[in-house]
Amino acid sequence: MAGVVHIVTRTDPGPGTRRIFASVADAGGEPRWASTSHTEIGPSDVVLSRIRGDEPDREELLAGFDALIDDAPISARIINPPHAVRIASSKQHQAGAYRAARIPVPRTIRISESTDLGGASYLALVAHARDAIAAGRCNVALITLAGRPRSEGSSGTVVRSRGTGVPEEPFELPYGPVTVNMYAMAAMRHMYQYGTTAEQLAWVKVAASHHAQHNPHAMLRDVYTVKDVLDSPMVADPLRRMDCCVVSDGGGAIIMARPEIAKSLKRPLVPVLGAAEAPKHTNGGKFDLTYTGAAWTGPRCFEEAGVKQKDIKYASIYDSFTITVVLQIEDLGFCEKGKGGAFVADGNLISGSGKFPWNTDGGGMCNNHPANRGGMTKIIEAVRQLRGEAHPAVQVKNCDIVLAHGTGGSLGTRHGAATVIMGRE
Repeated sequence: MAGVVHIVTRTDPGPGTRRIFASVADAGGEPRWASTSHTEIGPSDVVLSRIRGDEPDREELLAGFDALIDDAPISARIINPPHAVRIASSKQHQAGAYRAARIPVPRTIRISESTDLGGASYLALVAHARDAIAAGRCNVALITLAGRPRSEGSSGTVVRSRGTGVPEEPFELPYGPVTVNMYAMAAMRHMYQYGTTAEQLAWVKVAASHHAQHNPHAMLRDVYTVKDVLDSPMVADPLRRMDCCVVSDGGGAIIMARPEIAKSLKRPLVPVLGAAEAPKHTNGGKFDLTYTGAAWTGPRCFEEAGVKQKDIKYASIYDSFTITVVLQIEDLGFCEKGKGGAFVADGNLISGSGKFPWNTDGGGMCNNHPANRGGMTKIIEAVRQLRGEAHPAVQVKNCDIVLAHGTGGSLGTRHGAATVIMGRE
């Protein structure tokens, strides 16, 4: 199955969402970061780092869609038959319909989807769109994200109801589970079982800060030390404040197209080589906190892509908390189970000096975590690396194969996982 991914990314701070999204279209039809990929699919996206404004999520989404439609190289292919569009999104209620309302020729929309795997949704939807394009159901696909958790006061330290549709909710909610507690349980178990230390976890934040200093739109641009992390206030033992990701407003979009369409844009092609997704849940109480859904998606994705861990030049890996990174690196097969702490320590994740360059935009740890879902930004930075358009200080040399992975939900209860491997042509 082949496919081309076309990715357009732009990150800007600003007072209002509409202005930020519009900046993509205002670039004269030539976005600052652009890319294509080949599975006959291609992602394109717009990311917002620190948005302030009064518009609700729906308006952010519509503004972002307007900007993409106005973007000259792709607008005709999106709105004109026979280039059918697929609307894929998650988090926003009936978001597919909202997106469709912005297409001047709605009859070109053949399918829509709102799969919700939390932060992993946007990576999973890449595979869904690829398969739809390969099956001939559409020629161009759009995947979107938008949300304003920072403006709305969202926090990982308060109890969140997942809704009455979650069967376990009546049994869990009375105990007051909060996001950071669920991840702290996973961290504590990993420490107990494998001897992982707080110092090792701290290196994840340190690496992210080394990268974020070069990103003018990152929320946290200071370079931190292990001591800085360990001196930050305890939130949920053993996780401290600096073990947690930022909370930011933002959004993004990914456009995927058939190879012949992507090639006509005359931009570098980024093939999607492999993709996989999987859920993980409490399994009736037979639950191991030391592994994630990546233990299933990783092997399948590598098999489909026909590459090995040693072939990956750069990795975008979900970083909601420092322990999240350690567990996923192990489960994706980059080191033995239980050795993740040692693997991330001593600057091994820092681009240019470490052996495993990771999240070179600063990631969720320091750059942004739009809509409390970081999967979209993982694709963005991976494509920048493939195109050689990351900041020169963090650009990986000869970057030709990358991996992006995300989780959505909670490591302490249930979550979705999705992995994508992309190449360069």
